[in-house]
Amino acid sequence: MDNNQEPKDPDRSDLVSEDGKNIKSVLCQRCGSKVLCPGMAVFAEKELFLPSMRKKSGLSSTEGSVDGDTLTAHWFVDDMFTFENVGFTNDVGRIKYLICADCEIGPIGWHCLDDKKSFYIALERVDHA
Repeated sequence: MDNNQEPKDPDRSDLVSEDGKNIKSVLCQRCGSKVLCPGMAVFAEKELFLPSMRKKSGLSSTEGSVDGDTLTAHWFVDDMFTFENVGFTNDVGRIKYLICADCEIGPIGWHCLDDKKSFYIALERVDHA
């Protein structure tokens, strides 16, 4: 394995400023609702498992195994009031998933109840404009 691998997302420099913040607005992929304004979140790499995207009604049913993805590229926010528009699912263990407050698709992000000041929005689950 060589160290000259291309990054998974070669256009990330269009999204992350030199000080690590989001350059563009963060939007819902489904309805285009604004989740975060430019400069309000910090890029963070953390491995988090997010169930597959679906409407809110399907998120709380966790019978059997849950389909989803382990994602590593996120926008990190330390205050829930930083968001323009985000909703939360009911608790799933110690986790609340973040969803679009307008169309209720998600999860687009992750919040652990043990840490009141950490909210993660997965780059792969949102659009940027």
